[in-house]
This record gives sequence, structure tokens and C-alpha cells, in this order.
Amino acid sequence: MYPKKPLAQLVISACTQFKIDTVVISPGSRNAPLTIGFSNHPEIETLSVVDERCAAFFALGIAQQTQKPVAILCTSGSALLNYYPAIAEAFYSNIPLVVISADRPKHLIDIGDGQTIRQENVFANHMLFSANLIENEKYKTRNSQLIGEALQMAVSQQGPVHINVPFDEPLYETIPELTKFNFPHISLSSLDNSHINYKDLSKKWNAAKKKMILVGVNYPDDQLHKLMDLYAEDESVLLFTETTSNLRHKKAIDSIDQLIFSLDDEAFKELQPDILITFGGMIVSKRIKRFLREYQPKHHWDIDARKATNTYFCLSEFIQTTPVDFFFNFNQFVSKIKSDYQPKWLQIRAYRRAKHTEYFKNLKHSDFKVFEQVLNKIPENSELQISNSSIIRYAQLFSIKDSINIYSNRGTSGIDGSTSTAIGAAFANKKQTVFITGDLSFFYDSNALWNANIPASFRIIIINNSGGGIFKIIPGPKSTNAAKYFETPHCLTAEHLCKMHGFEYQKAFASEEVTQELKGFFETSTEMNSASSKKPKILEIFTPSEENDLVLKDYFKYIQ
Repeated sequence: MYPKKPLAQLVISACTQFKIDTVVISPGSRNAPLTIGFSNHPEIETLSVVDERCAAFFALGIAQQTQKPVAILCTSGSALLNYYPAIAEAFYSNIPLVVISADRPKHLIDIGDGQTIRQENVFANHMLFSANLIENEKYKTRNSQLIGEALQMAVSQQGPVHINVPFDEPLYETIPELTKFNFPHISLSSLDNSHINYKDLSKKWNAAKKKMILVGVNYPDDQLHKLMDLYAEDESVLLFTETTSNLRHKKAIDSIDQLIFSLDDEAFKELQPDILITFGGMIVSKRIKRFLREYQPKHHWDIDARKATNTYFCLSEFIQTTPVDFFFNFNQFVSKIKSDYQPKWLQIRAYRRAKHTEYFKNLKHSDFKVFEQVLNKIPENSELQISNSSIIRYAQLFSIKDSINIYSNRGTSGIDGSTSTAIGAAFANKKQTVFITGDLSFFYDSNALWNANIPASFRIIIINNSGGGIFKIIPGPKSTNAAKYFETPHCLTAEHLCKMHGFEYQKAFASEEVTQELKGFFETSTEMNSASSKKPKILEIFTPSEENDLVLKDYFKYIQ
């Protein structure tokens, strides 16, 4: 069965031509023609998720892993607006998301008809392209052009696009065949690297004795990793890598705040680079951002295939290409030079790491201690998803196993869809996926568990400190008389949610219990012959909310 409506057939045909093979559908009536068509198409996998906000983040998690466009489909009205948080995340994280919304025809907008809002261009500020279609055969060529441009933009530019599809009733009529359409190739501007003067850039680079490379959110890339070896072995270069960079090297500084937290003005001036190269997505560390804004480099080069980001207010060169292409060409002109820049700071890093290890020997039960216990037990070659707020900041203070790939929704840094994204990633990736989250983030997105597509190997670790722990860590909230509105204390647990959604539930209240509960927690049905291991699992670890921030402050004093 396929929809009788030609416009629905046009959209479905376009998706197949552009190799969109996964569609996440939320229920409704106005989107019935597309739901019928997608769910009956042999080349398209359809997944049902009721909550549109969860559905969009779930699709984002799939696209994050496959790096291919994933479509989301909803009915008309406010259903569409629930997609917005994930759309904004996709926009800032360069993740291809195809938003397909059913709509009323124009003559039914703003006349008091139910489930109707102004849907055209509703996401304009965070959308690569918006295609507003018209249900009329005489607009077939125009509709084809718009759909083709939208889908090609999603594929080539790696970001969200919106196709708004108005349908008049009747909505449920079907025919046995799907008409195939040929969509015109839309000419989009291609990446031109000919303007990059590698010789001129290398002259500045080779003359500088203090250079820094700072890497933000980045997909795992073996080729890029090899290209960066040259800089890790150059005494004049410091390689700073965030947890989400998926770039590790024995000479990389991977716990940035651990190194720079206690530096004074004189030390910052010594650390201040002559040249800064940045690439990858958003940077978590506020301290490195503050440092580079106050102690600006003479030259800041940002490498990105799509857009320049002037994070440190001193951007001197936007190098519009991929990091792999840039370093492949640039490395041919680079010379290593003698300098005390890297040796000095690696020596300080070694001291801080030793103090870090020492600090944990007698550390009591707390958020920080839990992180050490959990990260040490995450299986090799697994996928690690990390939620936002204090959770990602704790993760930044640890060296994580090289074989583990790490992801987080850092485009907008929100807590709203972290669980749904992790579930989407777990569904798309054949490796075991582990998700570490805080209590507020988990409960905020608890509808994420209302999903029939969760692999049995999926694991969630909730660090429950009974509120927004980040507001105890950052300066400001505690000095006001409105702290409870920031921290939002609660007495919730995940136990009954687990029972309702078919998760196995474990809990721990002390370090010894955490150690015990982690034994066997990551094992799956292929490793254990037990009924419980055939379910996804949640381990909820309760920590003392009044002590966690004190532990972290004491840590930074200790490692100075």
C-alpha cells in the first residue's frame, strides 16, 4: 500500500533517491499519507517514537553515528515545535537531520481549525534550508526542485533541513504502486581549497616558538590521529584535546582544567601561544576559553569546512577545509624546532597527574569518586555517551581509555535530549553503548525510555545527587537566596521507571556498593546466560549533594 496523494509520493520518492533509509515517525493523522508510504517502502526502515522531542533526539543519535541523514516525520500543529531542541543541536553540531512535517493547506491556517499553527519557515534561524510545498499538481516541478535542494543540502552540508508538506483531506486513500520521480541535480557550491597558501602559513608557523592546537568535539578519525603525531613530537607545540575530541596522544594535554586551573598571571603569560590552531566543535572548558580571550595569540587559525567560529575574539585566518585535508598539505611544509614550551608544560602535566592519582587513594564517596570508579570499568571498544552540565565537566578531568569513542550533545549543551540521543546512537552502533548522566538530565528526558528500539546491551549510569549539582560548582547561585530554583532538589529515583519500561535496575549508595554493582553490569546476554542480562540496565548511584562541590574544590587545591 502506498498513499494516493501525488505530493506524498513525491516526498517518498525523493528520500529513496537521496539514500535516506531511516525515518523516525511520531503518530498523527495529518501525516498519514507519508506514514503509510514510508512504512510500506522496502528500502526504508521506519521506527515509531511517540514523543516528538525524544523522536528527534533519537534520530539525531542515529545520524551522529552513521553520519548520514535521518528523517523525522510528525503531524501538524505543536507536534512540530517539539522538534526544535534537536534541530538546534543538529545545526550547531553539523548533524544531518531531515525534518518532514505534515501541515494544513494555506486556506485552513489562522481560521480556527484545530491542530494548526504557522509552520512555514518556523525553524528559519537554525535551518540550512526550508522547503514549503504546495499540494497542487501544477506546482509539481517547483515542489521537486525544493525537495531536491533540501535533501542535497542535508547530505552535502551536514545539517538540518525542513520539508513542510500540506495535505488536504482525505488522508488515508491508498494505491498499490509507488510512482517514481527523477529529481534534478541541484548545483551547490563545492569546497575550494585553492585559496589556502600553505607556504605563507608555514613560514609564520615555523618561526614561532610557542604554538597551541586546541581540539573540540570531533569524530574518531585514524587518519587525522596519524597526521597529528608530527605536532605531538614538536617541542614548540602544545596539543590540547578535550574529552569529546576523540583524539588521544601520550603527549596531548587531555585534562585541560587540571593543568590551568590554578595558574597565575605570570604562568598564563608563559602559556600564551604565538599561534593558535583550532578545529572541531564546541569547547567545554570555560577556563581555556577565558584564558585565550584574555591572553590572545598573535594569530588564530580556525579550520572548518563550513563556518568560522571566532570563539576567542582574535580570529586572523579562517581556513575553510577539513582538518584532514589541511594537515595533510600543511605537514609537508612544517619543521620541528627547539623550544622549552612543550617540555615545560608536559612536566607540569605529569606533576598534576601524579597528584590526581594520589588524591583518589583516600577519596570518600562523591560524584568525583564515582567517576573514577565508573570510567575504569567501562569496557574496551565501547561507545560512551555523556550528558551535559556537571557530568561532562567531571569527565574532562580524566584520561579515558583510547579504544572508547566519546560523544556528547555539545552543539547547544542542553540536558533536554541526552538520553534519547544516546539511545539513538546505541540503536545505530553495533558496539555496546554506555551513557553517563545526571539525575536532572535523566528525569527531564525520561520519555526517552518509551522506545521499542533500545538494545539489550545499552547501559545507563545515573549519578543522582538530588538536584542540579552544576549550580553548586559554578560561582553565583549559592550567593543568592534563590538557590533552590537553580538546584531544584528532589527525592526521585529511577526504580519505577525501570520497571515500567523493562529495564533492569541496580542502585548504590557508597563506594563499596558501586564497586560491587559494577561487577557484571556491562555483561550482555552473549556473555552471560541469564534472563536479566537480556534487558538494558540502569545503575543509579546516589551521592551526597552537600559534599560534592566541596570535594571538587578541595581537589583543585590539592593538585596545585
